[in-house]
Amino acid sequence: SFLFRLFPLREHGMNLRAKPLTCQEIQAFRKSKEVMDRFLRAYKLMLGFYGINLVNEETGELERAENWRERFENLNRFSHNNLRITRILKCLGEMGYEDYQVHLVKFFLTETLVKETLPNVKRSALDYFLFTVRSKEKRRELIHYAWQHFKPQSSFVWGPRDKLQKYR
Repeated sequence: SFLFRLFPLREHGMNLRAKPLTCQEIQAFRKSKEVMDRFLRAYKLMLGFYGINLVNEETGELERAENWRERFENLNRFSHNNLRITRILKCLGEMGYEDYQVHLVKFFLTETLVKETLPNVKRSALDYFLFTVRSKEKRRELIHYAWQHFKPQSSFVWGPRDKLQKYR
């Protein structure tokens, strides 16, 4: 699948023929302007497929695309997209786009928990997307954000309630 070439990882995915990246390969990719430009283009392409626009390349800030309704319908209907999004999130971390990870996870938490537009993505956002974020501090912030918006709050199992209540 083209996704394995666009978003390579240091781990085996669903395609057993795809070889995991080495640390040396990742470092070489990150030093190549051409590779990183292509990576960013691939990221924007996939975001577009999901109905999302990259608003700011510096920060990784996102917004809904004009066609978001039809694209979100696709996201809700086909759960294999959740595996692809997890892969993209992990690859963003490998390639040094950790801020992009945070924005993409927060986007999905907002759409699933606050705006409730992606009910079938909610479990993946909480079980998988959240835990791809490399920065422990940012991950804690996102878990707290999810807890604040999760209903019912008493059923939130992604962090210890006592710590979530004291956070900040």
